[in-house]
Amino acid sequence: MLSLGETIRKLREEKELPLRTVAAYLDIDQAILSKIERGLRKPSRDLVTKLAAYFNVPEKELMLAFLADKVLYEVADEEMGLEALKVAEEKLKIYVAKNEKQ
Repeated sequence: MLSLGETIRKLREEKELPLRTVAAYLDIDQAILSKIERGLRKPSRDLVTKLAAYFNVPEKELMLAFLADKVLYEVADEEMGLEALKVAEEKLKIYVAKNEKQ
């Protein structure tokens, strides 16, 4: 599974677009976009939405990669990271089920 940055780079390269073209559309410096693609900088949720529109891909596809990366960054260096994710998954199931009833 690709990170969000890797996914963005892949989409950009498939369309044979230079960094400067995509960065100009997003109204950001191309160095920032380069850092996002390399995983050195985290994009905003709004930027992810703009990227989905620009590349004409489902927003859900990029948003899932964005959220997965966000979770990964939080727990990757934690000794009990994987265990914590399993607990969080169970809690999320309960949370979703509870909110579906309302």
